[in-house]
Amino acid sequence: MSQTPVEARGLVKQYGRITAVDHVDLTVNRGDVYGFLGPNGAGKTTTLRMMLGLIFPTAGTVRLFGRDPIAEGAAALDGVAGFVEAPQFYPYLTARKNLQMMAAYDGGDASSRVEESLKSVELTGRADDKVGGYSHGMRQRLGIAAALLRQPKLLLLDEPATGLDPGGMRDMRVLIRRLADDGMTVLLSSHLLAEVEELCDRVAIVRAGRIVYEGALIDLKASAKSAYRLRTTDNAKALKVCEAQAGIASARIEGAAIRMEANESAMGELSVALIEASLQIIALMPETATLEDLFFHLTEGSTPGEIDFPATQASVVGEHL
Repeated sequence: MSQTPVEARGLVKQYGRITAVDHVDLTVNRGDVYGFLGPNGAGKTTTLRMMLGLIFPTAGTVRLFGRDPIAEGAAALDGVAGFVEAPQFYPYLTARKNLQMMAAYDGGDASSRVEESLKSVELTGRADDKVGGYSHGMRQRLGIAAALLRQPKLLLLDEPATGLDPGGMRDMRVLIRRLADDGMTVLLSSHLLAEVEELCDRVAIVRAGRIVYEGALIDLKASAKSAYRLRTTDNAKALKVCEAQAGIASARIEGAAIRMEANESAMGELSVALIEASLQIIALMPETATLEDLFFHLTEGSTPGEIDFPATQASVVGEHL
């Protein structure tokens, strides 16, 4: 398995006159914890289904470790596991029985990994309980246990933390991080932006079936202009200094502070200019765009590009994506 875990090129899915996925290109590299984000109906789940060969693309190609899931079928899924939407189990069977049945279908030595998989997701103590009595979070963890039976090199998870309480979200986050630290590549579709921000190093953001950003999360954040809030002993006089200073943009008084856009070098020069103007700096506060800011700009703004807006404190989107 020397090839890239996931490569999608020109991926299209049409249902009549509706284009659900519109020429999607994305690449998941080895070792990535890759976040796949987008509003409801943007085409995320449809894209995941095409990746796994569950539905045929109208156009374009997908390769999993260099293999075509459409042309090669199940053989292309060697080393690949996960679930799209909610994992399904027989509710009248125990967790252990469900995994034993799945392992038998998979063949090979999968049966020998049932106990290890249960332990990995911390369900050993409830393994002999019927799945019908499991909480939503326990079923999600059992879904990952089922995926681990295959010893995957690539794990695809569609909304694994949806519907979990804060404790369940924390446990899911710890589990995914542990799997990634053990060398597993993870493709994570999620609407919980705080989780993605904490877990993922690379992301793709999809809007109306099209990818509007793909790349490192740190680079996405760097695309936002740096904003600062400044308070001085005389804001009106300080505003004139800001307006005359090179590298300072959009300086304006907002409430008890001056808000402006600038890089760190320009802010250093501004500090010197303020002192030379006999002004004292009471407070100088940088503002950083959150992933939520960036997400809404890319999915609701007119066009992707340089991002310019005030930072917010919220980090989790309430609606399901």
